[in-house]
Amino acid sequence: MLKGFFKVPEPINEPVLNYAPGSPEREKLQATLKELRGKEVDVPMYIGSDEVRTGNKVPMSPPHDHQHILGYFHEGDKSHVEQAINAALGAKEAWEMLEWEQRAAIFLKAADLLAGPYRAKINAATMLGQSKNAYQAEIDAACEIVDFLRFNVKYMTEIYSQQPPISGNGVWNRLEQRPLEGFIFALTPFNFTAIAGNLPTAPAMMGNTVVWKPAYTQIYSAQVLMEVFREAGVPDGVINLVFVDGPSAGEVVFNHPDFAGIHFTGSTGVFQTIWKTIGTNIHKYKSYPRIVGETGGKDFVIAHKSAHAKQVATGLSRGAFEFQGQKCSAASRAYIPSNIWDDVREFLLEDLKTFKMGGTEDFSNFINAVIDEKAFDKISSYITEAKNSDMAEIIAGGNFDKSKGYFIEPTVILTKDPMFKTMEEEIFGPVLTIYVYNAEHFEEALELVDKTSPYALTGAIFSQDRYAAALATKRLRNAAGNFYINDKPTGAVVGQQPFGGSRASGTNDKAGAMINMLRWVSPRTIKETFISPTDYRYPFLGEDK
Repeated sequence: MLKGFFKVPEPINEPVLNYAPGSPEREKLQATLKELRGKEVDVPMYIGSDEVRTGNKVPMSPPHDHQHILGYFHEGDKSHVEQAINAALGAKEAWEMLEWEQRAAIFLKAADLLAGPYRAKINAATMLGQSKNAYQAEIDAACEIVDFLRFNVKYMTEIYSQQPPISGNGVWNRLEQRPLEGFIFALTPFNFTAIAGNLPTAPAMMGNTVVWKPAYTQIYSAQVLMEVFREAGVPDGVINLVFVDGPSAGEVVFNHPDFAGIHFTGSTGVFQTIWKTIGTNIHKYKSYPRIVGETGGKDFVIAHKSAHAKQVATGLSRGAFEFQGQKCSAASRAYIPSNIWDDVREFLLEDLKTFKMGGTEDFSNFINAVIDEKAFDKISSYITEAKNSDMAEIIAGGNFDKSKGYFIEPTVILTKDPMFKTMEEEIFGPVLTIYVYNAEHFEEALELVDKTSPYALTGAIFSQDRYAAALATKRLRNAAGNFYINDKPTGAVVGQQPFGGSRASGTNDKAGAMINMLRWVSPRTIKETFISPTDYRYPFLGEDK
């Protein structure tokens, strides 16, 4: 067996293509969209070496055109979760013992496949299945997943290279990083294809085997990811893809003695239920499972009286309404000082008037549909409640229609009450609530930001006054795991802004960082003594003369 200290290619962030009219990437993406819309796919579960088709076929449709059928996936049940766990455990020894550079090569190949021959397909699948426009799909489904794979390989090598110092003559201390004992459960969300790809591959890269359950509304692009993983050479059983409802999956996974950890992105309520279930079942497991989760957010923008109104308005336009506000990091509440409010309002409303809304196949549409009817009904109920409240005024948008697609106008609510419902609760849609505060009461406004919401994912301060920016950075240090100065609170880049929050927003294990990769290994220290003692007696035992 060949041995060596191998260096991996130095990762750089994947360049974002612009899809301008006449560009080759635009033409290729448009052709791929047309091709995918013109056929129906049949998506099986992938368990071990088997493609499992149950015959219980669930249709997949674009959120912006819910009468059109993109294809069907085969829904499973608890028995398929059991099969997936068995497949993961059966594949574990061979995968764990495979040299790390071989694992690295597989995922580096997957990155190149997604950056090259699969780029148009993964973007088109995300545009159709999740109703993302071309740019939002590009920064997510192509660039971010490529970045996750390449940077995680680099973090893996850095973790393996960390070794303790030599302690003295005759002794050699070593540190090895073992995969966790058992299987990992990856529970992934609808809103980011990149997250759906990262949650199973990060543990797998470190030698673990995985049962992956994606959100039903993301399966259309998940099956493209699985196609890429298989072509890249991920062995059978290392990543097992199942389509089972959450309670059924949880009943099997969280009662299994070999459950070793969960990699989760989703709602706070679901994550808290999972944590409670794991705690209740803790006596059943061979080890203490790793619980890694990124959950909800009620992300904020606060402006200081020195801020430029146009910059604030642009930060709100993009931060609140890109991908219909369905980013975990989307700006959902804003605190604007009274001295610049009139200008911010004018600029913001001017932006909203130019937004085009419709299907993703029309590249001129900035706004598309929300993910499904359940989300549509929830979001529209908040808007309706605001319309009927004496404490709120809708100053933009407020209309919605689900006859063809799940379309909700970008909506701006102005409230007199800083504790109004839409200032506190996660909506996960294109709804921004603004509270105008007295420009001379900045510190009180910071207190409101910190105390209003249980979440702590992302937030932003706009200020031309450095003392104010510094004060906000200090006072809001626990209010956001990702904090932005003079920028929107969205758009974290792998390798630059590792992503995650605390409080009700998760465990802050920072996807896209070495911190996250360390969660999927268990270190073992090895001390080797070259010449062992042959007498138990220490010198202090000698008698005084």
